Amino acid sequence: MYGERARHNRAVAAKLRLADLLAGLSLVADLGYGLVPGHAMRSCLVGVALGRKVGLSERDVAETFYTLLLSHVGCAAFSHEMSAVFGDELMANRAAARTNFADPKDIFVTLIPESTRGLPPLARARTAAFIVARGRELGRSYCSTVCEIAKETARRIDLPEGVQSALLQVKESWNGSGFPQGLRGEEIQAPARIARVASEAVLFYDLGGVDLSTHAVTRRAGSLLDPALVHDFVVNAHGLLEEAAAGDPREAILAAEPEPVVEKHEDDLPDVASAFGDLVDLKTPFTHGHSKEVARLAKGAAERLSFDGPATERLYVAAFLHDVGKVGISDQLWEKPGPLTGPEWEQVRMHAYHTERILATSKALEPVARIAGMHHERLDGSGYHRGCRAGEIPEPARVLAAADAFQTMTEDRPYRAALDLERAAKELEALAESGKLDPAAVAAVVETAGQRVHRRRELRPGGLTNREIEVLRLVARACSNREIADQLHISQRTAEHHVQNTYAKIGVTTRSAAALFAIKHDLLPSLES
Repeated sequence: MYGERARHNRAVAAKLRLADLLAGLSLVADLGYGLVPGHAMRSCLVGVALGRKVGLSERDVAETFYTLLLSHVGCAAFSHEMSAVFGDELMANRAAARTNFADPKDIFVTLIPESTRGLPPLARARTAAFIVARGRELGRSYCSTVCEIAKETARRIDLPEGVQSALLQVKESWNGSGFPQGLRGEEIQAPARIARVASEAVLFYDLGGVDLSTHAVTRRAGSLLDPALVHDFVVNAHGLLEEAAAGDPREAILAAEPEPVVEKHEDDLPDVASAFGDLVDLKTPFTHGHSKEVARLAKGAAERLSFDGPATERLYVAAFLHDVGKVGISDQLWEKPGPLTGPEWEQVRMHAYHTERILATSKALEPVARIAGMHHERLDGSGYHRGCRAGEIPEPARVLAAADAFQTMTEDRPYRAALDLERAAKELEALAESGKLDPAAVAAVVETAGQRVHRRRELRPGGLTNREIEVLRLVARACSNREIADQLHISQRTAEHHVQNTYAKIGVTTRSAAALFAIKHDLLPSLES
């Protein structure tokens, strides 16, 4: 089915295929949701084939294609909240994905046992009680966050409004019990309905093959899933699932991409990289805007070091994407207030490896994969994930390592407060003197940071007042209404009113979407402040 387009694929290889970019970056969503790598790509193949079998127009097939590649990209944005409840949010995500929320018994049979596995007895009891008492509220917030962030990501990379709308609906249910809008039946766009069937089908295929897949989607037909689509899927399940599982899914994605093939100019690559970098930085409240700032520092340093244009652009893209692998590590480690244990450190160190492997999956991003994956390497061999020494670390990776280290120093962490510019510069220079970081790279990064002028921004984006901008910054830091009230010396009721007004003005309903707005408009506290 897919081989007949091979010659066409070679003809457009000189340009950037959006499908290639998104197929590679869909691994970010797989990792962040706790799914088998390649889940999004194989779900996309199943959804596109199913859409064509049921007679969707090619426009709707195209919307299904991009919806499935992006349907889970927003899951990392709710990691902080999920980790606060469950500890390991990746395990909780996996449990939730397997739970049939249309059947209340499955909450007790699947969700509670699987999401609390490994917790001490008292913690298990508390988490179970939370799920029973407030699980639906948490589910609403989760689905709203995932959908809003996915929609905004699609908007930022210029996907059509039909894709954006479908992404806002991928958590809706056929019987109207879903979120965020409570749509039912054919009020839900066909691409969103197909996306949900395909994603559920592939999830259970990975767990137990075709029989488990058909059993699971049949149980959900008429409640969570469109019964007519489920029927068409079940009739064709063997062919749909096994063809999607055969061979390299990335190559199959390129062959299955609907016409016309969507291409991006090389100049657009930083915009796509920025969208995914910002998305990953939503994983923890203290890293909002981290990748954006690292990219600015790295690009400025590269220019000061007289890198040529292509090398500077590759470094710029690598800097935006250097932390995409962190979505595969639980927030219970990233947000731990005390020192990590040896095994915990080994998990954290894997994020650089994950970054490199994710980017290497895309032909367009493969040239920056090694640079991005080396952002924690040190000249004396003490870094990770390879433990490279000076002769093995190229100059762009040295600059990225210095930029990332400097930016990290100027951000709060659960175990320490942020350093000011002067102190961070001294710490970075000390790392150069000790032989860990490249002295020229450090000097260029420090100079870039010190000479960075205040960025001009809209005076009041979204029509926000100065007070609402203050509130937005606190919301982005995951402050509760009570904490906002305490910090601004106002009543909790007034704080709630400000939060509601702020959300309404910028068109969001969730904390992470508000944080993404703040990142986009440079409203978060910056280095120079």
